[in-house]
Amino acid sequence: MDNKIISFPQTFLWGAATAAHQVEGNNYNTDWWCREHRPGTTILEPSGDAADSYHRYNEDINLIADLGFNTYRFSIEWARIEPEQGYFSEAGLLHYRRMVESVLNRGMTPVVTLHHFTNPRWFADMGGWFRADAPEIFSHYVKKVCSILSDVEWVCTINEPNMMALTSVEQSDNQNKKWGPVPNRYITENLITAHHKACEILHEKIGARTGWTVANQVYTPMSGCEKETDEFRYPREDRFLEEARKDDFIGVQAYLRTFIGKDGPLPVPEGVEKTLTGWEYFPGALESAVRHTAEVTNGTPILVTENGIATADDNRRIDYTYGALEGLHSAMASGINVLGYIHWSALDNYEWGSYIPTFGLISWDPKTFKRSVKPSGKWLGRVAETGILSR
Repeated sequence: MDNKIISFPQTFLWGAATAAHQVEGNNYNTDWWCREHRPGTTILEPSGDAADSYHRYNEDINLIADLGFNTYRFSIEWARIEPEQGYFSEAGLLHYRRMVESVLNRGMTPVVTLHHFTNPRWFADMGGWFRADAPEIFSHYVKKVCSILSDVEWVCTINEPNMMALTSVEQSDNQNKKWGPVPNRYITENLITAHHKACEILHEKIGARTGWTVANQVYTPMSGCEKETDEFRYPREDRFLEEARKDDFIGVQAYLRTFIGKDGPLPVPEGVEKTLTGWEYFPGALESAVRHTAEVTNGTPILVTENGIATADDNRRIDYTYGALEGLHSAMASGINVLGYIHWSALDNYEWGSYIPTFGLISWDPKTFKRSVKPSGKWLGRVAETGILSR
């Protein structure tokens, strides 16, 4: 395989990703900021200034473009657009419009995510995704955001709804005596409704290609545990993949695999290499996730919207990403329609409680915010620029 040239289509989207709360800084009008600063919180550290990308987005976009990528995925913060219910900030809209223009001006394709985990404080205080009218409330925001997305071709409606339904609440029906937490059924259905409403709005108003992104855990059965694996996976993953069967694309987000035994998920085996998040080092997760997604969605076009590794050893990031892309190419060679690969993440960022797990192709100084491109960023940028996978 080392002597074989691995090339990707000329039309392939090559990108890197960020999310608003994780890089912008001082995103204080969200439920996550409240959680970070709540008395007695179990969160290790608050997001604070993050990477100050709210002010430095143009610098970040230029770095990504200069490296050779043709795509940048970023999210719009709902709380900045609608800081109070029914009040829409023109300044907030203009800020994200400038981001879109900055990406387009560098000749890159913007992939915009409308909801990446965080909710406005007022929405959370009202009950959030438990509310019967939550999809309608979200739709008002989507309609308003369309005013700045007229030339955006790719829109992700909701990021990892399966994780949102799993972690956003602690309710009695969110527990399973045998297998632990399961996605809340009511929130699941509200997210599905909100997604389809958003797709309809985006199609009607701007004609964008729409889809949502699903966290793929690559549930892998131990011997004789195929039935348990199917039962465990369905409400946590496949339920959400099924809803993408008529979408323009489905976002695959894969990092790891999870072994399933008779009593549910098993811990990472002893002695295997682990990442800074405690996950097994397993580049093959991406290929497995892509193949499973293609099967469940009946062939909905796939856009890899996240894949990466939390590590302090940048050489391991290169090795991991090489292995992931090698597997992705194999899946594509078998006939699966993959539109692009977007690496997580462009910058080291706030990983929902801590800055310790470093996923970025670019690091930054927490005092000066000076950016430094890592060797992995230069390497993956060359792959993106040439479409040829090589070390």
